[in-house]
Amino acid sequence: MKKMIIASTSTIHGSKYLAYLLPTLKKHFNDVKELLFIPYARPSGISYDDYTAIAKKAFSVLDIDVKGIHEHKNAKEAIKNAEAIFTGGGNTFELVNQLYKNDVLTTLKEVLENGTPYLGTSAGSNICGVNMMNTNDMPIVYPPDFTTLGCINFNINAHYLDPIKDSTHMGETRETRIKEFHVFNNIPVLGLREGSWLEVNNDKVILRGELTARLFEQNKQPIELESGVEVEV
Repeated sequence: MKKMIIASTSTIHGSKYLAYLLPTLKKHFNDVKELLFIPYARPSGISYDDYTAIAKKAFSVLDIDVKGIHEHKNAKEAIKNAEAIFTGGGNTFELVNQLYKNDVLTTLKEVLENGTPYLGTSAGSNICGVNMMNTNDMPIVYPPDFTTLGCINFNINAHYLDPIKDSTHMGETRETRIKEFHVFNNIPVLGLREGSWLEVNNDKVILRGELTARLFEQNKQPIELESGVEVEV
């Protein structure tokens, strides 16, 4: 019985870390006393301790303590015994690299499939899909495999951006990059805009937040999904 929040970002403009999600997280992590944090993505290259401190401060508002996975002697056992789990954003390549290096990807998938409440933001959301091939991140390290959790049957493009009207920038848009992906792959991709998230209850996936999301499927025109609808692919 999956119970997951898969968010495009941890922080929206003009707001504090996770602030926009706190009402949702209060319900999602109801009765949770301690949260296991996975800081492997290391945004801006910060240390695991510093990243965990950021998460700890945010969850203190909900009276939930936070302990980093790196603080445990056995990462696999920490995941198995966790009341709830949060994987933060940063670089998806490094996140996936460390999940493989520490041999915890399969264990993480198992506990999530069995109902351990989960929050992912950005890179922590990218890993919820079939693979990590729709991340926006630079390949700063080379993970053993691009295969990720597969807790949902499509991929996430977090921080999805629409083309800016009248822009003179000649670089590729996110839509162009996803179309390139679909030349070689048939996995659907959801462009999740800032401030949007997915609520996963078992196999039901609902789009939440105030914005639409853009769904791409191979050999089909992309469509806009309204907030509140079930994502079906």
